[in-house]
Amino acid sequence: VGRATGERVTHPGNGPTRMSVRYYDGPHAQDRPWFRSWAALPWACVGLTIFGQILWILSGSVRDGLTIGTVVTFALASFIHAWQNRGAWWALSYFAIAAGVGLIAESIGTGTGFPFGAYDYTDTLGLKLFSVPVVIPLAWAMMAYPVLLAARTLSHNRLAVIAMGAWLLVAWDFFLDPQMVSEGHWVWAYPTPSLPGIADIPITNFLGWFATAVVIMGVLSLLPETTANDAVPTVLLTWVFASNILANIVFFDRPGVALWGGIGMGVIVIPWLIKTWRLRS
Repeated sequence: VGRATGERVTHPGNGPTRMSVRYYDGPHAQDRPWFRSWAALPWACVGLTIFGQILWILSGSVRDGLTIGTVVTFALASFIHAWQNRGAWWALSYFAIAAGVGLIAESIGTGTGFPFGAYDYTDTLGLKLFSVPVVIPLAWAMMAYPVLLAARTLSHNRLAVIAMGAWLLVAWDFFLDPQMVSEGHWVWAYPTPSLPGIADIPITNFLGWFATAVVIMGVLSLLPETTANDAVPTVLLTWVFASNILANIVFFDRPGVALWGGIGMGVIVIPWLIKTWRLRS
């Protein structure tokens, strides 16, 4: 409950006048429980993403739907957090850049085999645009946001940000491609030569990923650098790193994938986590 207070003020020529100056010291809008505010939305999406991915591992019959659903919730978590903390223009720009470049690269790739190698998407991932499932550019966008912020935490040099961000996206694909190919979401025409420990994925795929990621990170690095509470993207990137290592060792029996992805992402993620922890403390 708010309360009113009064104070005596003097107006020139009018003598002392008693007036009531009311102010409210009860609950304010910013004091609302967090779960009632817009700030809770990205956290809700984070929770749905993690829950959905755990359920994906444990399930055997609804994995296609869970794959699409978790990409959507992850992408929403990134986009909403960007909007809340960096503004509508920044969020819309980031999303358009990451998803747009991803869609262009994937549509060229399925049509020509460049830059990833010859491959085709099956019909398991739903609606397609230019022969590419819509969920694919969403996947580029969902990861580009936490990756950009992690790279900017480690360096303010634009070239370093581009290089680290591009490498981190490629290292994530060490995990992603084997999992999606094993689920039949896309098929490689020529799956060799491949990296030792990552069977059935051509090396050209990772080279193409790096080239595409360089373009995405190069354009994203032009966006203004801002400071915000980035707990949401921090949790997301940490979860992607840790959960994929665990899943490939324990559930998928792919130690080579765990090694490639763990080391590949780890050379960026571990220093980033250390620096993030130091900055917070």
